[in-house]
Amino acid sequence: MDASDALAGALSNQSFSIVAVFLRADWVVKAVLIGLALASLWSWTVILDKLFRFAALGDQADKFERAVNSGRSLEDIAAEAGERPRQALPRMLQAALKEWRDARAKGGLTGPSADSQAALLIQRIDRLMDGMISRESRRIEEGLGALSIVATASPFVGLFGTVWGIMHAFQAIAAQKNTNLAVVAPSIAEALFTTAVGLAAAIPAYIFYNKFATEAGRFSGRMESFADDLAASVARRLGERSVSSTGEH
Repeated sequence: MDASDALAGALSNQSFSIVAVFLRADWVVKAVLIGLALASLWSWTVILDKLFRFAALGDQADKFERAVNSGRSLEDIAAEAGERPRQALPRMLQAALKEWRDARAKGGLTGPSADSQAALLIQRIDRLMDGMISRESRRIEEGLGALSIVATASPFVGLFGTVWGIMHAFQAIAAQKNTNLAVVAPSIAEALFTTAVGLAAAIPAYIFYNKFATEAGRFSGRMESFADDLAASVARRLGERSVSSTGEH
């Protein structure tokens, strides 16, 4: 048997399947691989949750905006949403209408101070809408930090496993005083496998982090536009009320 046949025989005895590489790895590489697998599972849990949530947010917002733009009474639309709607846009509408009703019930929208009270009402509604938008934006961005961590850290964790595997390859060479591929192939396989697992965890997390961050920003802009429309609607009501009061005099 020549040297090439011996090398082929030695390599054939080494299994390079995923399970075999994992079982043959030392405890450091195993810990790295398990950590990367858990990170990938964590990120995919966030990804699937956000995919469904953003799809539902978009559909519900489209439906609600169509109802608002249908010409129906805003009070009727707010009443249909229920007392405690889960979605942001109905809550914003109900909050703005509540401020309007409270100001009207106090009688501050008529009389000599009507203009100043109307301006204060618009300011209160603007601040209320800003607070609701801020809270809702934080809520829909929950979990994106996890994707950012996985996308950023996984390649470096995989690189650590790679360096460790290369160190083992050199240790095997030194111990056996042999540079044949059969000596270093198992450690090299562990190192490359760790790199692949790190990239497999990082790439989806990076892609979906950017996708969801963009969608979260787009939905925040949508809420801001809706808040502006509500403020404009209240301003129109105040204007109509002012004209009506002037006509009565």
